[in-house]
Amino acid sequence: MRFDLVDLRLILHVAETGSITHGAARSAMALASASERIRAMEESLGTTLFDRKRRGVGPTAAGLTVIQHARLVLQQIERLRGDLGQHARGLRGRVRLSSNTAATLEFLPAALAGFLQAHPTIDVDLTERPSGEIVRAIANGAADVGIVADAVDSAAELETFPFAEDRLVLVTPRRHALGRQRRIAFRETLACDFVGLAPGSALQDHLDDHAARTGSRLKLRLRLPGGFDAVCRMADKGIGIAVVSRTAALRCRKTMALRVVPLVDPWAHRRLRICVKSLSGLPVHARSLVEHLRRLESEDRKGPSSSR
Repeated sequence: MRFDLVDLRLILHVAETGSITHGAARSAMALASASERIRAMEESLGTTLFDRKRRGVGPTAAGLTVIQHARLVLQQIERLRGDLGQHARGLRGRVRLSSNTAATLEFLPAALAGFLQAHPTIDVDLTERPSGEIVRAIANGAADVGIVADAVDSAAELETFPFAEDRLVLVTPRRHALGRQRRIAFRETLACDFVGLAPGSALQDHLDDHAARTGSRLKLRLRLPGGFDAVCRMADKGIGIAVVSRTAALRCRKTMALRVVPLVDPWAHRRLRICVKSLSGLPVHARSLVEHLRRLESEDRKGPSSSR
């Protein structure tokens, strides 16, 4: 068997994205080169690693075995880098961080900026996922650190720590009929036109799911990349209403003609938590990130003027 760490990372990226094209992009590799590496590994092993499907690829039984061992090998490499990083200046480490939409857009940018400035030899690979997927990724070793909503039951199997509180609210144009409500249930909004986040957004999938549970679906006029600010800008122009994080809604209301209406649904109030498989088992650089995030949460909770 002849393959290296680049091959192992490629296999993981293809498995995580379900696509050789996307896996190659995440590996900063040309598609032809990635395909050739996978073909060479399969020839060396004498078996296929991925089933080629009409839409993407999925690991075979042999592929799952390689993926499991690849994660273990790369985790050990990261631990080695972290441990040596205490003795050798300039040796880099990488933390695989998965987060839900609200934390990715509202809470993590400032927190990660401070961490990366203080740790110039550590990189962070941030991916946005639904909370349930994040828990599974942490449990099977596909991510080091996760930020999830506390409603995810299986997070109890992991070590978790408080991070932030997030409330989802409705934003409407200032003269919209629903903007006059003091609070509202999500199901009461579904007859209206919506502006939503781009396909693949964890929060947008969450809202689509709750709409489906009522036997309805969101009437989306537009899906936007760019986050909550872009969505609020469309609401300001009267294109539709939207559900966003309260912190984003209050920020945007300062410069846009918006109404902010709290949602009464229990799932709209979420406590975000940091989750890891084992804090003591993390590489040094990943443990440093968790400690940084926990310290910020503690300071915000104690401070009289919390930015959150």
